[in-house]
Amino acid sequence: MIQLAIFVLLLFGYSLVSRRLEQTVLTAPIVFTIAGMFMFPALPAIMEAGFNANVFLRLAEVGLVLLLFTDASRTDFKFLKTIGNLPIRLLSTGLLLTIFLGMVAARLVFPELSLWEAGILAVILAPTDAGLGQVIVNSPRVPLRVRQALNVEAGLNDGLSVPFLLFFMALAAAKIEGGAESLAEFIGQQLGYGLVVGATIGLAGGWLLGWARRRDWVAGPFRQIAEVALPLLCLVISEMVGASMFIAAFVAGLTVQVGFKDAGKDSVEFTEEWGQLFNLAVFFLFGVLILKDWPQYTLPVFLYAVLSLTVVRMLPVAIALIGTGLSPASVVFMGWFGPRGLASIVLGLVYLEEGMYLPGESTTRLAVIVTVALSIFAHGFSAVPGINLYARKIAALGPEAPEHQEIEA
Repeated sequence: MIQLAIFVLLLFGYSLVSRRLEQTVLTAPIVFTIAGMFMFPALPAIMEAGFNANVFLRLAEVGLVLLLFTDASRTDFKFLKTIGNLPIRLLSTGLLLTIFLGMVAARLVFPELSLWEAGILAVILAPTDAGLGQVIVNSPRVPLRVRQALNVEAGLNDGLSVPFLLFFMALAAAKIEGGAESLAEFIGQQLGYGLVVGATIGLAGGWLLGWARRRDWVAGPFRQIAEVALPLLCLVISEMVGASMFIAAFVAGLTVQVGFKDAGKDSVEFTEEWGQLFNLAVFFLFGVLILKDWPQYTLPVFLYAVLSLTVVRMLPVAIALIGTGLSPASVVFMGWFGPRGLASIVLGLVYLEEGMYLPGESTTRLAVIVTVALSIFAHGFSAVPGINLYARKIAALGPEAPEHQEIEA
């Protein structure tokens, strides 16, 4: 209970100065991760008091389910065209190349990993985190085209990464069990059921929400509650039928718009006001884990973390943006600001909780922890200086540059 009290007090204290801290390099994930690290000396007492690791997993799962649904529900596909299809490039060519380069780097740095284990690690660290890049997304000094592209990419690449994770996990399991039947069954159950559950809940829930709102049956305070119930329903139903809750929540967020056009607005309001609680709690507990495994961190683990945040991310982005006319400064800026955060933490936990007992599980766990930890601090501390430097670079560009072209917000 002492740990919970400390977290609540920290949450209250941060709220009091949150606007002031937004102007500094001290992002919320940095503050709560550091606070969690300071809790490490109390870890033996926490474990003795009966701390259950499943609590951490459940908290992280709920946070990601809400995030996936919210990001998908506010996706405006017409708007994607107004920003030059930049998100589409990042989510197709960029994401696929990131996974591929991540696999290559994992095999080179960790030769003990199998090809499929390298794929699992690459996919876990492929999604970017909009929350860690909130300073970038909200800064008027960054061209709208650039920050919206990064925001949409971060909102959708976590959901798009889940099928790849399931695929590599299924291949790894099939190799151990020596059969393709389990592979097809696993993919069909997780992916297929997830699509059905998500589409059913999204379409039915969206139609009912739209029908009730048109008749003015929904009281103000329950608008957000009704919509947030949909991703939570995806979580519960998916658990019952053995589907992927993440795919279900993502698909539900996309399909809810069919019957309820204002879904994105309501879900975003909830996420910004209350969803942060789940995310900050995850970063707080993640801070404890960083120091827990400190003696096991090796040079190859740090090397892979650096490669993941630089070459593995920045080279695919540069290739994906070929032909867009963006300046080298914009390409470097978009390549660097692809932080890893909540999605990577949760996907890593999901993989470990499957209990596949692959030989490289320990290596994967350590690589994910170090990469996310490095990203939290490196991207957080470089956000404000990076914006200042980038703003000076694009100010020197001519008015015909894509960065200066006005788009419909």
